[in-house]
Order: sequence, then C-alpha cells, then structure tokens
Amino acid sequence: MKGYTKPLLLIFLVLLADQASKTWIKTNMYLGQEFKILGDWFIIHFTENNGMAFGLEFGGEFGKLALSLFRILAVGGIGYALHYMIQRKYHRGLILNVALIFAGALGNIIDSVFYGLIYKYETLFHGRVVDMLYFPIFKGTFPTWFPVWGGEPFEFFRPVFNLADAAISVGVITILIFQKTYFKEEVKDEIGINNESVED
Repeated sequence: MKGYTKPLLLIFLVLLADQASKTWIKTNMYLGQEFKILGDWFIIHFTENNGMAFGLEFGGEFGKLALSLFRILAVGGIGYALHYMIQRKYHRGLILNVALIFAGALGNIIDSVFYGLIYKYETLFHGRVVDMLYFPIFKGTFPTWFPVWGGEPFEFFRPVFNLADAAISVGVITILIFQKTYFKEEVKDEIGINNESVED
C-alpha cells in the first residue's frame, strides 16, 4: 500500500464532500431555489443537468446513456493510469492531481448512474448531475462594436457546477501549469535506463 495512502485519502475526501453536498441540496432545496453566500458574487443555486461538466449537454436519451458509459470507461482508464503512476513512482504532485481528476469524474458518475433510481425519477444510467455552485462575479453588456455579441449582456462566471467539477478542473489546470516539473523526472529516469542498457 506504499504510495497509495494519500491518493486514496484524497479521493475519499473529495467523494465524501461532493456526495454530502449533493445529497443535502437534493433533500433540502427545490429545483431552481437559491440563496446568497457572498452577496451576488457567490450563490448556492440548485440545478441539474443531463450532460457533462458545467451544465454542458449531450443529446437525448441515447446520448445520455452513451455519456454515462463513456464516463465509466474513462474513470476505469484514469484509475489504471493512477495505479501505474504510483507503481512507477511518478511525481507526487502529478499523482495527487490525477487522483483529484479521478475523484471528480467518479463523483459525477455516481449521480448519472444511480441518482435516477435513488430519487425515483429515472432508470439506471439516466440520472441527472446535481450542480449548486454559482459565481456570477461580473455582469455587463458587450460594446455595440464587439463582433457577434455586440450589445448583448454577458456574465462571468455563468456555469453552475459542483465540487466534482471543481476537482477535475483543479487537477487538469494544475497539471498544465506544473507539467515541466511533473514530467522532468520521468525524462531523466528514461535517459538513465537507456544509458544503463547501452553500457551493458
């Protein structure tokens, strides 16, 4: 179990927080209800989506089933990659960020696979993902000279999301930011292995 403790603990904590928040929202709020945490900048807004992260949709009943099955396959692949990285002693930061992505993807899978049955509104694999975190930090109107959207209102940040989405985003963004640090050691290791094989 060496090397697995911290990633597994992180996955457990993210899943616990994600599912606890979604369960509270589902059992204490009605769809569309909201209350303000920090004025108009941070709002808890109960919404559900049939599709991907941040409320993106993926067409129809067949699309929903395909998306749920794809999520399961993707999480299986991420889980295998995480196991491989731990076994090969990849950079600890990379491992923890992949664990974040795995936990977030698994959190949304639980919604889409089981919530329809648990809350008695759909069949297996057709549940809706619960979202609640809303940060409309800035609202305004595009200048009339602005291409395509000139004169139309805009809002940043518009999507409503959940802790699972946040975990995925943090994991991906952090890997992109620190990729040179995370993968530098692996390049050195490969060079070392190649040198040894030449010497033999």
